[in-house]
Formats: sequence, C-alpha cells, structure tokens
Amino acid sequence: QVQVVESGGGSVQPGGSLRITCVASRSIFIIYTMGWYRQAPGKQRELVADITDGGITNYADSVKGRFTISRDNAKNTAYLQMNSLKPEDTAVYYCKTVYKRDTVYVNYWGQGTQVTVSS
Repeated sequence: QVQVVESGGGSVQPGGSLRITCVASRSIFIIYTMGWYRQAPGKQRELVADITDGGITNYADSVKGRFTISRDNAKNTAYLQMNSLKPEDTAVYYCKTVYKRDTVYVNYWGQGTQVTVSS
C-alpha cells in the first residue's frame, strides 16, 4: 500500500526558515511528480511548488525566490526549503505524489504538516 508522509513542520518567527520533507513509498509505478500544496483556514488548497522526476520545477508566484523544492529520486523524497517566511505562509502543507505507469496516473496525498509563522 502506498504511503506519503510529511514531516518537519513547526512554528517559526517571520523571516525565519523551515525545511519540510515528504517521503513516498515504493511502487511498481514510477514516481512522476512530487508537489507541495498548502491550505490555510477558510481558504482553498493551493499549489506551492512541484517537481518532476526530471527535475523540472514549478512555483506559485507568492513563494518564488523564497522557497526551493528539491528531490532525491533514490530515496523517493522531496524537500521544501522555506526561507524568509511570512505570516501568510501559515497553513497545513500537504505533499502530493503522482505515480505513473504507461498512461495511468495515480495521485496520493499525505496527511499534512502544520507550518505556523508568527511573532
């Protein structure tokens, strides 16, 4: 059974940094894309950043220049380095992993990790 597990969230002051980690279990499918999404109270879940197995990245405008997504394919792990954090970055951060085999794509979500930015 596939599992996606996030870790590394916590509380930090504005301007601080955090790194969150997503580990996905192995499968007969390859892991195509790994991405980070976030959801703040009363708001819709939104894409923060994602990365393909080839290393192509995509970022939300609100985090460009502050967040960096990276990936270790050998470990089925993705990281999100968050710098210059702002209170508006406060949210539950979820990892979505897209598994692919031929033309079939299957999405799995983690349980989320809380990031709180507050003075």
